[in-house]
Amino acid sequence: MKTITQVAFCLMLCLSLTTQAQLNTPRGSQQATVTQRVGTTDISITYSRPSVNDRDIWGSLVPYGLNDFQFGTSKAAPWRAGANENTTISFTHNAKVEGKAIAAGTYGLHFIVNENNTATLILSNDSNAWGSYFYNPANDALRADITTVEVPHHELLTYEFNDVKANSATAQLVWEKKAFPFTIEVDVTDIVLSDIRAGFKGQAGFTRQNWEQAAGYALSNGGDLDEALAWVNNAIEGQFYSQKTFANLQLKAQILSRMNRADEAAAVMDEALPMANVLQVHQYGRTLIANGDKDKALEVFKMNAENNKDTWPVHYGLARGYSAKGDYKTALKHLRKALANAPNDASKGNVQANIDKLEKGEDIN
Repeated sequence: MKTITQVAFCLMLCLSLTTQAQLNTPRGSQQATVTQRVGTTDISITYSRPSVNDRDIWGSLVPYGLNDFQFGTSKAAPWRAGANENTTISFTHNAKVEGKAIAAGTYGLHFIVNENNTATLILSNDSNAWGSYFYNPANDALRADITTVEVPHHELLTYEFNDVKANSATAQLVWEKKAFPFTIEVDVTDIVLSDIRAGFKGQAGFTRQNWEQAAGYALSNGGDLDEALAWVNNAIEGQFYSQKTFANLQLKAQILSRMNRADEAAAVMDEALPMANVLQVHQYGRTLIANGDKDKALEVFKMNAENNKDTWPVHYGLARGYSAKGDYKTALKHLRKALANAPNDASKGNVQANIDKLEKGEDIN
């Protein structure tokens, strides 16, 4: 009977402890998550934030090197890079950390802190452990040596993203007067194009504009031009959603031009121009000027003026065309006409500014 009572008491105690462990109460080191998007890749760090609280941190609260914390299975554990559970870092796509490849996924984040201004970053496949008490180097997914830097005092341990660029960002842990920066790179173009290809197998593949957007992205970001051409051709013809427009024909011409197929590009634009509205033709003329084709640009502006007599912005276009050819006198004549039919104050201001330039003998392009 006594044994049964003791067992019952132990069970009650276990249940009580389990119930207590499930209570949602505030922690001393509160949890935070910081996320940075690079391209279409989200990089997230989840961690707990201890305070300095007048304590000695480096070499004391956070010991140098690998350590036996007298708990768990690890006899040579790094720092958990935060408090409580594993600090974790997640990547929604494959990336590189300090130049080393890391697959998409979630990893435990640890540091080996050295006495000098260096540290070793460790990303572990074991992301669900408590701290680093169960750290096993066999589960390392990546190691990288980094240089720490001295910073102004940070009371709360903080992760932040700095120096964010189109294809990379620098993440860093900052605490007390030390920062641990590490660079994360993402092959944005490859990821986006891979996602596009996968998306075209589903609902996204049934919309013309998506094929045009994909072709434009590939053209602008160093993608496969043959693939870009196939995508824009898909938008133009051959499918139930296809439709030939000035915009997609112009895009096709741009791709062909980039492929050094100038004659084909010119033929496509000859087909496209009758579909264009006055503003589209005007913009195409400006593109020709920017590309150095001044004669063709003036021809396009004249065609626009013939088809859309005295409407905005045909005289503005003719002024640009003649200015590009160095005929400022004729350009001024058309600018004054453009000033008269400009649709709003902003347009009038732009025209007047260009009149002033021409009167000083300056090209307006």
